[in-house]
Amino acid sequence: MAEPIEFFFDFASGYSYFAATEIDELAARHGRSVRWRAFSLGSSFKVTDAKPLTRTPLKAEYAALDWARIARLKGLEFAMPVDHPHAGMPALRGFYWLDAQDPALAVRFAKEVFRHYFAEGLAIDDAAAVAEVARSLGADPSAFVAAVASPELKAKARAAGEDAVGRGVFGAPWLIVDGEPYWGWDRLPMVERKLAETGASEAR
Repeated sequence: MAEPIEFFFDFASGYSYFAATEIDELAARHGRSVRWRAFSLGSSFKVTDAKPLTRTPLKAEYAALDWARIARLKGLEFAMPVDHPHAGMPALRGFYWLDAQDPALAVRFAKEVFRHYFAEGLAIDDAAAVAEVARSLGADPSAFVAAVASPELKAKARAAGEDAVGRGVFGAPWLIVDGEPYWGWDRLPMVERKLAETGASEAR
């Protein structure tokens, strides 16, 4: 069996949002699965001394323009969240709480959180608000809120960031395909070509 594609994402990353709408279908076209890995870009920023795009002069205006036009290109709703970016720790911890129970449900949750955040301004820093997304997918919102406040989930979220940095991840989205890293939504065509070439090679 071919190795899963590893997909590292941050809930406050616009480019992660766009990649999240494509990566599963892209992988499936080449007989691959995807291992979704939520993390906080803050873990990488501590190492690289970087800042979020929308809090960096010049880059902020460009990112807002670029995200809006990508959304139009892809036919997605988009509205820059007020006071973006939000750290979104309840969403990050909640992803791993769901992932431990049902990885497929966690992926559905991640996609819904992205959509609600970048289209409707979901308060991803508010556990109760994020719990409503989980509730819409069949999860117990009270259990969700309790879980994301637990020391175990906080430790899991920290470990996810440390693992990402330890593997060289400094941006989002970040994909690892057969050990090779790709940074950014705009690298998805390269990922697809890599998968096609690998598949052709294995078929020979």
